[in-house]
Amino acid sequence: MMQISKDKFKLVGTQLSEAEKISKPSLSFWKDVFIRFRKNKLALFGLVLLGLLIFMAIFGPYMTPYDYASNDLGNKNQPPSSEHWFGTDDLGRDVFARTWEGARISIFIGVAAALIDLIIGVIWGGIAGYKGGRTDEFMMRFADILYGVPYLLLVILLMVVLGQGLTTMIIAMSITGWINMSRIVRGQVLSLKSQEYVLAAKTLGANTNRIMSKHLIPNSMGPILVTMTLTVPSAIFTEAFLSFLGLGLTPPLASWGTMANDGLPAMRYYPWRLFFPATFICLTIFAFNVVGDGLRDALDPRMRK
Repeated sequence: MMQISKDKFKLVGTQLSEAEKISKPSLSFWKDVFIRFRKNKLALFGLVLLGLLIFMAIFGPYMTPYDYASNDLGNKNQPPSSEHWFGTDDLGRDVFARTWEGARISIFIGVAAALIDLIIGVIWGGIAGYKGGRTDEFMMRFADILYGVPYLLLVILLMVVLGQGLTTMIIAMSITGWINMSRIVRGQVLSLKSQEYVLAAKTLGANTNRIMSKHLIPNSMGPILVTMTLTVPSAIFTEAFLSFLGLGLTPPLASWGTMANDGLPAMRYYPWRLFFPATFICLTIFAFNVVGDGLRDALDPRMRK
């Protein structure tokens, strides 16, 4: 066999800058997720848009001297102007003030319903997945029965029976809204409970509560956060739909749904009354969905197309 002499080889030195790169500590899971999320321009745009909408919901009503509930019949149905930036409605109320007051309520309803779904879904799905066997079978069959009831029909029925109001609406949305979260949590717990670190925790004597709170739920936070992010726009849309049907909030409270309901009959002659609430409903739902999709792709790059 032909031998290759040593003079054919030479040592390659490592530059100091390259050595520093090699010696850098590895990124944590959430830092890695953030870097991937930041590279998604559409998701980053949605996050900025969502931040602006929340900012306006908090501070928007203070940017105008008009109160959202004050009537001024002498200035009713005024088009947008330097005095009333979004115009006025049929009672002379400032549409700009009402739009951002409505943003507070609509976003609050969406977040509150998502939080309730999160709490119930994590507890229900976590117990079902961890216990398994007959407990899992019973709990998930019960969830399947509830899931078989049409969601909007059930919410409308509860609103009619319990009466209109902010609290009633949130409760009605949460009756079956938690089921999707519970299924996702159950699936995650089923796949994680046989991992070595969980078995090690059991061997060391950790009880169920500690295993769930310290190991299983934290390691399921990715899908949980994505599901919650996508639940908020669904709840906002449901509120707008109910208010549009006249089953939403009672006056003088304002939401984007109630404003759309008031503005639809006047769309032909006073289009701004419908345009602004409808536009911000669409923008908010778009922003939440884009952020949720971006977060999902960042958590699992394999889901990218």
